[in-house]
Amino acid sequence: MATRSGAVVDAECRPSALASTLSEERAAELAKDFAVLADPVRLRLLSMLASAPTGEACVCELVEPLARSQPTVSHHLKVLADAGLIVGEKRGRWVWYRAVPNRLVHLSGVLG
Repeated sequence: MATRSGAVVDAECRPSALASTLSEERAAELAKDFAVLADPVRLRLLSMLASAPTGEACVCELVEPLARSQPTVSHHLKVLADAGLIVGEKRGRWVWYRAVPNRLVHLSGVLG
């Protein structure tokens, strides 16, 4: 047995479950989604939409709880929508947004 950084390493190391981890391509795709969620405002927005009692919220309802301007909130919603994490539907003057459940399940499944 050899030591590396104080850890004991078996000289006959064999492939293990590590061989079935994410491919480099898939990891790059997921990293883009997680980068979108790395912003605290976007993470809060997604959380608010995912837990909305009616399953959706108007952009006008999201401004006050975030203490951000409507253009700033709209910008963050666009980033989430471009990533496919939420979808919006224009109704009159406002856009109503909802989370895309299968995308959320998929992202959480990667971490599980």
